[in-house]
This record gives sequence, structure tokens and C-alpha cells, in this order.
Amino acid sequence: MTIIQTKNLIYKYSIGTPFEVTAIDDINFTVDKGDFIGIIGHTGSGKSTLMQHLNGLLKQTSGEVWINGRDIRGKGVNIRDIRFEVGLVFQYSEHQLFEETVFKDISFGPRNMGLSEEEIKERVLRASEYMGVHESWLDRSPFDLSGGQKRRVALAGVIAMEPQILILDEPAAGLDPRGRNRVLGFINDYHKKAGITVILVSHSMEDIVKYADKVLVMNKGEIFCYNDTDSVFSKAKEITEIGLGVPQITRLAEKLKQRGVDLGNDVYTVERAAERILSLIKRKNE
Repeated sequence: MTIIQTKNLIYKYSIGTPFEVTAIDDINFTVDKGDFIGIIGHTGSGKSTLMQHLNGLLKQTSGEVWINGRDIRGKGVNIRDIRFEVGLVFQYSEHQLFEETVFKDISFGPRNMGLSEEEIKERVLRASEYMGVHESWLDRSPFDLSGGQKRRVALAGVIAMEPQILILDEPAAGLDPRGRNRVLGFINDYHKKAGITVILVSHSMEDIVKYADKVLVMNKGEIFCYNDTDSVFSKAKEITEIGLGVPQITRLAEKLKQRGVDLGNDVYTVERAAERILSLIKRKNE
């Protein structure tokens, strides 16, 4: 079932001035309910601009955005309702924290939805569990927490609204490797348990290939390719040519191939490389 669809989507900045720029150009893609989509592209490729159209933060110059079968700019559609359905988390989301306690911060969104106090509490506790926010933190000031903990609190605040679609723009930016893995791991677990649609925007190829089922590659405001992860990363050479790096393990596999050790053209995770190497060793010893 299609949950997101864009039709000939175009967005231009500074229209009618010498500084007019087409940020995204003729974007057509669909996302099915429950998908985990990765979006990659170099700086200025249009990734963030596209994401901000999906919950109506930006209004397209032309084209359409459909969420759950509704044109979000169509007659009778309340854009506020769309924003509750499509949760958007920006880079350094902890900068959005402002309340006296962690509980109040996480409950801010549900409270704006007009929910009862009982439902608000249930959602706060549920979102906290998903994001690894300890119950003992809820009465503390969010500003007493570490950077990674703050990030998880901010994510819990969006998850507490229980959106059907969760869009994450570089959710692990600036975190150390341990904090990065924890945040992305919690997001992945949440996706599996809740069954919601997740769109992860990242510069890290390793993050994308580890979690995404499908990958959309942006280049100069257009879709360069959009397919399952295997198909996209089989085009490692073409992706490199548009200025994007591929996972380190993919580069290593290419080097090994040049030296006569062929692991295949679809090696983009350490786990897959290990499987192929063990298989080669096993065949050699038979």
C-alpha cells in the first residue's frame, strides 16, 4: 500500500529574481507503508528540501504531494493533521528541547494534539521505552543529560505523537560512534516493533546500507536512482562519479577484485563481505 507519493514535484527559491534556483526538479517517487527508505546525496542535492515537502513545511512551486491517498494541499485537507501523521526530525534535534523536565518535553507534542492526561502519560512512557529514555530521567532537566541522551529525548518527543511516517534528517549527526549506533539502533528497533514507515536522510553510506530496504539517491535536485539497496549499491562506480562515496567495505571489495579475489558486485556491509570470504575459503579447502 502506497503511503507517500510525489507527482512532478518542483520547488524553486527566489522566483523572479536573479537568484532563482531550482532546488528539486520533477520529483516522482512512491513509498509503501512500512518501508525503511534511505536517502543520500551530496550537500545541496535537494534531500532536505524534498523531506520538508512531505509534511508541508515547504509549499511546492508545482506538482503534488500525496500522503495516505490525500493531496496535502488539496481542498479540505488540514495541513496540521498531516504534520501529526508525518513526524520530521531535524539535525541536532536536541536544540529543540526547552521544557523544565524530560517528561514535559516529550509530552509537548501529544499535549498539542489535545489528548487526555492519561493518554499523554502512556505515550510518553511508550516513546521513552522505544528510544531508551530511562524512566528515572523523566523528572530531570533535559539540559542535565549528555548529548546522545538529549538526542534520544528529542526523538522520543516526535515518536510520542505516534506518526505513521517518521522522517529523520541526519539523526545521528555529531554523535560519537557509540552514541550514533545507539540512536540508529533504537530507531531501527522502533521501526520493526511499530511497523511505521521510516525515511532516513544521511551522508553516511554505512548507516544507509545497514538499515534501509530501499535507497533514493539525489543529485543536483533530481532523482539519480531509486531502488532496493542491492540494486543501488551495485552501481558503486556511477555513484562515485556523481561525487558520493561508497561504503569502505565496498571499496575494499573492489580492490580485492582487482587482485583476483572476487567477492561480487554487491558487497556493501562487513557482514556480507565476511560471508563471501568464508565461502571462498571453504571452496578452496574442499
